[in-house]
Amino acid sequence: MSFGEPNNPYGQQPQGQQQPGYGYPQQTPQGVPPQQGYGYPAAPPVDQYGGFPAGPTEMPGGVKAARVMLWIVGALNLIGGLVVIALSFAVGSELEKSGTSTADAEAFANLGQGLLIVVGVFSIIFAVLGMVLAAKFKSGGNGVRICSIVYAAFIVLFSIFSLPLGIVSMALGVLVIVFCAKADGSAWFNRQKQQY
Repeated sequence: MSFGEPNNPYGQQPQGQQQPGYGYPQQTPQGVPPQQGYGYPAAPPVDQYGGFPAGPTEMPGGVKAARVMLWIVGALNLIGGLVVIALSFAVGSELEKSGTSTADAEAFANLGQGLLIVVGVFSIIFAVLGMVLAAKFKSGGNGVRICSIVYAAFIVLFSIFSLPLGIVSMALGVLVIVFCAKADGSAWFNRQKQQY
């Protein structure tokens, strides 16, 4: 029984003795995505609800670092605000002990004490805002990212006025801006919300 020339790829071959590399492969080679038809790429994977890809499922390292930095800046602002308020009451009591009784000195002391209290309350509010933003990093959307970038810009701005002590908070603010503005940070905050 003759099966044709052995070097002819189109000649008849006995069943089970196909030459390698001819015809259609039985499986897709490893590392090659499955194709849909000739020349058409495969459709993107869909999530379990029939939508487009949900995005990253784990928070990127830069976003985690930005979140920790927001917690640190918030804690520092909270402590600073409480110290400034305590200092305002200490200054007020020291002025009363010094015996200054002129109306001008008393008005100046009250104005200074009031100003310190306002600065302390503002610092506490700013700290709480940073902590809320840090807590929203896990579930928040693009609005949390934008608010975090604006918040960090204010950190940098206020740090300029408190140099050289503000160099740490300035560096943290710049890093929060960079990590939230990077592509992986944007992908994290723009990911599709999963519905439960």
